[in-house]
Amino acid sequence: MFQQNMFDHHHHLLDMTNKSQEENELDMLNDEFESKSGTDIMEAPGSGDDQDPNQRPNKKKRYHRHTQHQIQEMESFFKECPHPDDKQRKELGRRLGLEPLQVKFWFQNKRTQMKAQHERHENTQLRNENEKLRMENIRYKEALTNAACPNCGGPAAIGEMSFDEHHLRIENARLRDEIDRISGIAAKYVGKPLLTYPHLTPQRSLDLGVGSFGTQSSLVGEIFGDGDLLRSVSGPTEADKPMIIELAVAAMEELIRMAQPGEALWMPSTDNSSESLNEDEYFRTFPRGIGPKPLGLKSEASRESVVVIMNHVNLVEILMDVNQWSNVFSSIVSRAMTLEVLSTGVAGNYNGALQVMTAEFQVPSPLVPTRENYFVRYCKQHSDGTWAVVDVSLDSLRPTSILRCRRRPSGCLIQELPNGYSKVTWVEHVEVDDRAVHNIYRSLVNSGLAFGAKRWVATLDRQCERLASSMANNIPAGDIGVITSPEGRKSMLKLAERMVLSFCTGVGASTAHTWTTLSGSGADDVRVMTRKSMDDPGRPPGIVLSAATSFWIPVPPKRVFDFLRDENSRSEWDILSNGGLVQEMAHIANGRDPGNCVSLLRVNSANSSQSNMLILQESCTDSTGSYVIYAPVDIVAMNVVLSGGDPDYVALLPSGFAILPDGPGEHGGGVLEVGSGGSLLTVAFQILVDSVPTAKLSLGSVATVNSLIKCTVERIKGAVARENA
Repeated sequence: MFQQNMFDHHHHLLDMTNKSQEENELDMLNDEFESKSGTDIMEAPGSGDDQDPNQRPNKKKRYHRHTQHQIQEMESFFKECPHPDDKQRKELGRRLGLEPLQVKFWFQNKRTQMKAQHERHENTQLRNENEKLRMENIRYKEALTNAACPNCGGPAAIGEMSFDEHHLRIENARLRDEIDRISGIAAKYVGKPLLTYPHLTPQRSLDLGVGSFGTQSSLVGEIFGDGDLLRSVSGPTEADKPMIIELAVAAMEELIRMAQPGEALWMPSTDNSSESLNEDEYFRTFPRGIGPKPLGLKSEASRESVVVIMNHVNLVEILMDVNQWSNVFSSIVSRAMTLEVLSTGVAGNYNGALQVMTAEFQVPSPLVPTRENYFVRYCKQHSDGTWAVVDVSLDSLRPTSILRCRRRPSGCLIQELPNGYSKVTWVEHVEVDDRAVHNIYRSLVNSGLAFGAKRWVATLDRQCERLASSMANNIPAGDIGVITSPEGRKSMLKLAERMVLSFCTGVGASTAHTWTTLSGSGADDVRVMTRKSMDDPGRPPGIVLSAATSFWIPVPPKRVFDFLRDENSRSEWDILSNGGLVQEMAHIANGRDPGNCVSLLRVNSANSSQSNMLILQESCTDSTGSYVIYAPVDIVAMNVVLSGGDPDYVALLPSGFAILPDGPGEHGGGVLEVGSGGSLLTVAFQILVDSVPTAKLSLGSVATVNSLIKCTVERIKGAVARENA
C-alpha cells in the first residue's frame, strides 16, 4: 500500500526539529514569496522594553503621505521606466527626499494599479467576445436549420451539403464548447482581477545573433490563436502556492537522484543498450511524491545524456523562457505558456526561479494524440555548480479535469564543460493513457522514441548545432551558391527557422485545431483543415487549406530521408515542379550530419511559357526522426533576404515531410511489418486555394488537394520501393 502523498500532508515537511537542506530551501522560497506581498509604506509603533508583554500591540499603522511634487516626479519617471533598478531608486529618492525603500514600494503599488486597470479592461473584452460568439452561434443554428435539399426541398443530409455547409456543423459544435468555456471564465472573474497575466513575465533577452531562437511568440500557436491555451487553464490560487513550492523542492531532490549514474532505480537491458526504471524500487525510494499511479495510466520512464555545443548559461535561459523553449523544441512542443511566475530567481540569474506552466507535447502526425500538462518548473544551481531544471505536474490542484497524462519529476541536469560545451542528463518520467495512439505508431511510442528522453536530447543536440551555425560571422567553406555576405546567410537561416516552426506547429494532432477526415478510417486517409490568412506579412492572404496523411512504408528512415531531400530526385514526387530540372542555388550546412542543411532550389520549368520557381528547403535529421520542409518563395523577396534584409515579410506556406522510425531499431531478415525497421511518413501540404480571405471553400478545391496529396504519396511509395529493391 502506498503512503499518503504530499497533497494530503503538505505541511508534514516542517515537523522535524533539525531542518534538512530541502527544508531550508523551502523556507527561503516561502520567505521570498511572502516578502513580495507588502505594498504599503508604513511604520510600526515603538516597542520599548517597558511595554506590557500581555498587552495586545496597537494595530494602527502610521502611513507616509507623499507630496504632490514627489508624486508628479515619480509618475513622470514611471512612464519612462516602470522597473527602476537599485541605483535609479537611490538617485530618485535622493532627489525627492525619500528613502529608496519608499520609492520601491511606490513603484510596486503603481505597477499593481496599472495591472488591475488592464485586467478590468480584459474582463470587459471577454464579456463582449462572449456576446459576439452567442450571436454567431444563433446565426449558425438558423443557417443549419433552414438548409434544404436543392432537389426535393426537404432537410438536407450531410452527404448532400457542400463542404462549407458540412464544416458549419463542426464549427457550430466547437463554438458551443467555446461559449460554455468563456461563460465560465467570465463568471469566475467578473468583479475581480485575473490571478495571472502572462505579458508581465520577466523579459530576459538572449542575444545570440540574428539566427537565435529569440522571441517569436506570435508563431507559437499561430494557426489557432495564442490565447486559447491560457483561457483553458487558470493560474494557481494563493492557498495552493505554499503546496506548489513544497512539491517543486521535493521534485528537485528526486530528479537529482534519478539522474545519478549507478542508481539501483535503473535496470540495464540484457545487451546494455538501454535501461528501464525499476518501479518497485522507485516507489520505495520516493513514497510520497505526487501519489500512486492512477488507474488506466501506464508509466514511461527514460534517461539519456549528451554533450552539446552550448554553454550552461544559455541552456538555462532557453529552458526558463517559454518562447525560446517552444521554438528550440518546436517538433515536440506544439503549444506552451507561462501562467504565473512565483519566483524570478536571485543574484541576477534563474537560480531559484519557479513558474507555473502549461504545455502540449506532440508527435508530428495527426494519428498520435497530443499530451497536455499543467506543471510547475523549478530551476536551481547546486553547490557543485551544476544547474538543474525540473517539471512536476500540478493536476491534483484541478481535480475536475480528466487526467490523461501527468509528469512525475522530469527535467535535466546541466554540467559546465570547457570551451563552451555542456553535458546534459535528461530524465523523462510520465504516466499516460495512450490507448488512442494509432496502431502503426504504437511501437514507436512504446519504445520511448516518441516522447522519451532520447528524443529531447537528440533534438537539443541538433538545435545547438544549428544555433552555432547561425552565429557564424563568416561564410564557411561548406556553403555554396548565391550567398555572398554573412548578413544574407543569417537572414536566410532566420527565414528557414520560421518555416520549420510554422510547419511543426500545424502538422500534429493539437487540440487547438480539428482535422476533418475526408474518407474512411484507415491510417493513410487524408485529413484537412482550413483557415483564413489576413493581415499577416509572413503569410499570403486568402483561404489556406492544410492537408496531411500518415502511413508506413517498408523502407529504412535514412533512405526515405535521403530520397526526399535530394534535389535530383525531386521531380519523381513533386507534382508542382512539372518535371522541371531542379538546381541548388545556395546551400548552408548547419550540423555535423550532411543531411542538416538549408537550401535554395530553383525549378527550371520544362514549359518555356512558365516562369522559374524558387523553393526554400530545410532538411534536418537525428536518431529519433527527420524532416524535409519546404516552401515556394517569391524571387524578388528572396533577393532582399540574400542581401541581408528582414525575412519576416517574406510570405511562406510551408509543406513537407516528417520521417520517423517505426520502432526501436532494425531487425534481421528485412523490413516485413511495422516495427521491423521501416518508416512512418507524414506528408503535409499547405495550399492557397483562394486569394480572397472572405471567399467560401469549394468542394472542388478540397477534391483537388486530396488528389494532389494522394498522387504524391503513390509516387513516393513507388520511387522508394524501386530504390530499395
